[in-house]
Amino acid sequence: MNQTPSDSDTPTDSHALAATATTAVKTHDQEALDMGWHEHPQDMAQPLIEGVNNDEIWILVRRFNKQLFHVKETKDVQGNLDLHIADEEEFAPDKMRANIERLYMTVVVGVLHVVKHVARLRSWNEQRRTASFCVTYFTAWFLDMLMPLLFATLGVLILYPPSRSFLFPPMPLALVDSDTGHIQRPRAGHLGSGDTVTGAPEKHPGEAVEQEASNFVTGFASIALSSATETRAEEDDKMDNFGKVVPDAHQLARAAVDAQEAAAGDPPHVKHDKTKTPMQEAMWQQARPVMHALADVCDTWERLGNALSPTPPFPGDVPRYRLAGVIAPLLLTSLFVDSAMVVKGSTFSAGALFFGWPVIWRAVHWLNLHYPKWQRLLEIRNTILSGVPTNAQLALTLLRIGEAKKAPLPPPPLSTTPPPTSPEDAHMDADDVPLDVTQSELDLATKPVSSPESGPEQKKGVKGSRLLGFLKGTTRTGVSAVLSADRLKAAAGAQHARDRLGILPRHVQRPLGPVDFSCRYKGQKGRLYVLTTAATPCVAFAKEGGSQLKPVWSVAVEDIVELKKIGGVGWKAKLVIGWATDREVADALQIVDGAGNKWTLTAMQMRDELFNRLIAMGSQKWEMW
Repeated sequence: MNQTPSDSDTPTDSHALAATATTAVKTHDQEALDMGWHEHPQDMAQPLIEGVNNDEIWILVRRFNKQLFHVKETKDVQGNLDLHIADEEEFAPDKMRANIERLYMTVVVGVLHVVKHVARLRSWNEQRRTASFCVTYFTAWFLDMLMPLLFATLGVLILYPPSRSFLFPPMPLALVDSDTGHIQRPRAGHLGSGDTVTGAPEKHPGEAVEQEASNFVTGFASIALSSATETRAEEDDKMDNFGKVVPDAHQLARAAVDAQEAAAGDPPHVKHDKTKTPMQEAMWQQARPVMHALADVCDTWERLGNALSPTPPFPGDVPRYRLAGVIAPLLLTSLFVDSAMVVKGSTFSAGALFFGWPVIWRAVHWLNLHYPKWQRLLEIRNTILSGVPTNAQLALTLLRIGEAKKAPLPPPPLSTTPPPTSPEDAHMDADDVPLDVTQSELDLATKPVSSPESGPEQKKGVKGSRLLGFLKGTTRTGVSAVLSADRLKAAAGAQHARDRLGILPRHVQRPLGPVDFSCRYKGQKGRLYVLTTAATPCVAFAKEGGSQLKPVWSVAVEDIVELKKIGGVGWKAKLVIGWATDREVADALQIVDGAGNKWTLTAMQMRDELFNRLIAMGSQKWEMW
């Protein structure tokens, strides 16, 4: 039964599953059981959560960290799950970038799988399978049963998962040529991953496709540049001295475009160009709806994937039955409707929509006036996919399971070293590959080869690298000077200078967590403690030093109504500072309680891990902003 806004005290499916899920963790009285926060992956418990592979958990959590920036508590929960996107979601270029990366990892890669399956069938490289499809198709065509065949096949694929690999044998994406359907050498030079377009190697599953997604966004020159370098509105005032020291990549790019136009002979018309400002304003006004639409597309795709291939602890049968229930009437209807009736019905509907717009508009206006939320009731997430999670909702449920057992999930392992160029398990047998290829052809495509020397190209880039090295050194010097001056300004009481103290840690270490987290509050070093064994679970900040723990402030977990990730120096400066110094910029986290009190924790190296613990601990129902 769907949850309505009046059921504000009823736990969501995510909370209920977290409370009842079974794990290998036994009851204990510790603040939080360390499940391997600082262990190598092979030394951790396998699996951390029953029924879910650890690698799958880390994939979900890694992408969860990139997707969530700002959450608020809400009472209006639809579809028995929280963590939906707010209608008034704030626009930020970094969120736009994250949504485009999600679009690549979900929709683009999924569509490419379909395209390459079609190419394989058309190529007749798999003769038995293609012949079977061909005979079945033309038999159904002769009997005028194509549509019933299509709907029946969809029903079988939905209800009987083994049929998917039988009808469409899986094949590494990078090994199939999308034009010919034959085997090809992966773009990365050898096969190191199965779910990527390039076949690039990876240390942990899912990392290669995430890197591909990042490079996919970067490929869109102007959009990607805005997404990577623009700053949020509320962070503009943090730039002060950094705005003078750090070169603005966005302005550099615009200057390059102007220079290119001038070199091409275009007349300089910037001063009297009356289209530039209104056009840019129109583009940015549409940025938020576009970002929201991208997120909706990705959410729907993820829900369909999780309905067809559910991940514990979510049930697997009911969503598939719902989807099959949609196919069943279509199958029955297709048995009695011929092509002429379809043409007649579709052309009539097109005409009715075209000429009946005034009536339709008045009907929609009446519904909006009397039933403001009627459109929500028709959304796929609240109908046939009700209760089916997105990947973010699934990750939050897994995090809540860990918190319910007082065994928080350890963070995903860090890839501090490059992946192997020739993995030991990269060997493939021709008999195990659905394509009709010989073993020598398969070895030629999958085995790594030494990359040829590119002497002339290397020489060509010497001057450019020297120029970049000079710019990098100059920027590093300026950054160091500003950070040194910040210490004096912080001592004098400058708040922005205090917030920047410690943003470039000299030694990147992860000695803390899951109970205590190193951070700063108003420039002072300290620890944030997550206390769960107290009568009222809370988080408390204590200054560094001293033998006794004396909290400066504390807030009950259940009183938290908002969590927000904040850039330590603004995203415009963060990108260039990270490049110039080759060091990670430690960001900030803002905590807000029900009374409106705000606490901003800066210089946090483990901000995502703390954010995940706080969002998963309480009974709050969250909404993404």
